[in-house]
Amino acid sequence: MTEKRRLERDIKCELFNDHFQNYKRYAIPKAQLVIADIPYNLGNKAYASSPEWYEDGDNRNGESDKAGTSFFDTDNDFRIAEFMHFCSTMLIKEPKETGKAPAMIVFCAFQQMQMLSDYGKQYGFNNSFPLIFIKKSSSQVLKANMKIVGATEYALVLYREKLPKFNNYGRMVLNWFEWETDSSYPKIHPTQKPIPILKQLISIFTDYGDVIIDPVAGSASTLRAAAEMNRSSYGFEIKKDFYKSAKEKMLSDVAITLKL
Repeated sequence: MTEKRRLERDIKCELFNDHFQNYKRYAIPKAQLVIADIPYNLGNKAYASSPEWYEDGDNRNGESDKAGTSFFDTDNDFRIAEFMHFCSTMLIKEPKETGKAPAMIVFCAFQQMQMLSDYGKQYGFNNSFPLIFIKKSSSQVLKANMKIVGATEYALVLYREKLPKFNNYGRMVLNWFEWETDSSYPKIHPTQKPIPILKQLISIFTDYGDVIIDPVAGSASTLRAAAEMNRSSYGFEIKKDFYKSAKEKMLSDVAITLKL
């Protein structure tokens, strides 16, 4: 059996309906990369700049049932310290050789970036740098006649001391990316990240056969992206409805994707 075929056979893709704090129950391996889209703690203002606030997206029709609601009930009290502890535990140790160090990528609100950096240092992630994702349009259409509206997403790359694994394939990688989407994948979660974006990040920071963990998996788009790139992936999603949709829609054909 070739090494490539052996790795394909050993690739795993598992989503758990549980909180990431309970990871010890599942005996999952440590990861080369953690990717997480943490709650932005928007509370009941989640849809305030979106047309979804109104019936059929039109403010002349009155408010919809999403007005004054959260994306989900865990978007109010996400505990960064618990998250950082999990990541510091579940990333592989700093290797002796260069070019092999692990990293974590955390999608976040712009206002959360300094807080994440500060918390990261408390848990050994002494270095970080931002990533910016540029969209072609803004979801803040309700504010467009009042102020400059946002059309960007943000993430922070955190690592310990050595620079993380980096595959640039002979090109310069800038700290901004176009927000590439693919509508062929199911839309499950209100803050779901596009699989083409996730694939770009996975390609840069991991190699074939590496392990990726998403502690707040949501739609499981990270797991799907990893599977399609032959990386093992493990995710946790505490909300049963998101977990069920992710298993039925996003991951239902993952075995075919893995060519197993």
